Amino acid sequence: RATQFTCMLLSYLIEHKADKEKLVMKLKQLESSMSSGRKMFRLGNVVHALVAARRTTQLADVVPCFCLTASNLSRALYFVCDTVLWLKSVGLRPDIDSPKWHGWATKCYYISLLLNPGREWYEISWRLEQAIQEEKVKENFCHREVGCVKSEGFPGFLLLLFQVLKRHPALLLDLVKNLCDLSGPLDTLGIYKTNPGVIGFCGVLSSLVGILTLARPHLKLKQ
Repeated sequence: RATQFTCMLLSYLIEHKADKEKLVMKLKQLESSMSSGRKMFRLGNVVHALVAARRTTQLADVVPCFCLTASNLSRALYFVCDTVLWLKSVGLRPDIDSPKWHGWATKCYYISLLLNPGREWYEISWRLEQAIQEEKVKENFCHREVGCVKSEGFPGFLLLLFQVLKRHPALLLDLVKNLCDLSGPLDTLGIYKTNPGVIGFCGVLSSLVGILTLARPHLKLKQ
C-alpha cells in the first residue's frame, strides 16, 4: 500500500517534466500492479472484518460498539466489492459493471472511514472531560498560589486537547490515519475534489502510520 501511494505521489510530481515520460509510465504501471495485488487478498480481509465486527458487538459502551461494528461491516462490504472488481480486472468475470461496483466500493469505504473518527472523537471528548475536571482541581490551588496562570477560552481548550492527544498517541495516530484515508473517497465521490498528489501524499502518510502501529503494537488503538 505504501508503495502504491508513493508511486502515485511521485508520478504526479514529475508528470509535467519533459524528460520523465518513461519514468512516469513505469511508476503508473507499478502503482497499478500494487493495486491489483492488494485486491487479490481482499477475501481474507472480509473474514478479518467480520470477525472484528463480531468482537466489537460485545463492547459495553454503546457509542464505540455501534461505530466500530458498523465500520467493520461497511469495510467487509467494501472488500467484497473490491474482490468483484479484481475478478473483472483479471478477466475471470468480464461482464461485471465496473463503474457500478466501484461506486459501491467507494461508498462502503467512505462510510467505514466516517464512523471511525466518530468513535475517536467520542474518546477524545470524555478524556477532555477528565482533563477539565483535573484543571478545576488545580484551579482551587491557584487561588492560594501567587503567579498561577490560568488558561481560558479557545486557547485553553486547544491546550487541553494537545495534552490529551500527547498522553494518548495511539488515539492521535488512528485519527490521523483515518482522516488521511478520507481524501480518496472524498475525491472519487465528488464531495471534495483534490488531485493525485494530495491523495498520494495522504496515502503514504496513512500507510506509514499503519506500518508504525504494526512495528509498535502499543501505538495501535485498542478496539
